[in-house]
Amino acid sequence: MRSPSAVERRSGVVDDRGSATAELAVALPAVAIVLAVCVWGVHLAAVQVRLQDAAGFAARSAARADDLAESSAIMPQAELTISRDGELVCATASVEARTPVSGVTVALTAVSCAIAEPE
Repeated sequence: MRSPSAVERRSGVVDDRGSATAELAVALPAVAIVLAVCVWGVHLAAVQVRLQDAAGFAARSAARADDLAESSAIMPQAELTISRDGELVCATASVEARTPVSGVTVALTAVSCAIAEPE
C-alpha cells in the first residue's frame, strides 16, 4: 500500500481499496484451521460413542457367556479386553485415533461392566 499524499492527508480521505481482500487473506487460513479442529473434535466424539457401545456390548456378551464376534464387529479396529472379578465382568475397548493431516494420535478408551449371569 502507498502512503497517503499531502492532499489526501489534508482532506481526510484515504484510499483503502483492497484492504478487505488483504484482511480476508490473513483471516481465511485461521478460520480453516479452527474449522478443521472442530470437525476433528466431532469425529473423536463419534469414535468415543462407538467405542463405548462396543465395550458395553462386549461386557453384556461376556456376562452371558456369548460369542464376542458381534462386539468386535461394532468397531473392528478397537482392542477389546475382558476381565472378571467375582460376578462382575468388565470390558475395556481402546483405539488410537489419528488426525488426517498431521498424524497426531489420541488414545481413546471406554470401560463397561455387567453382572455375570448365574450358572
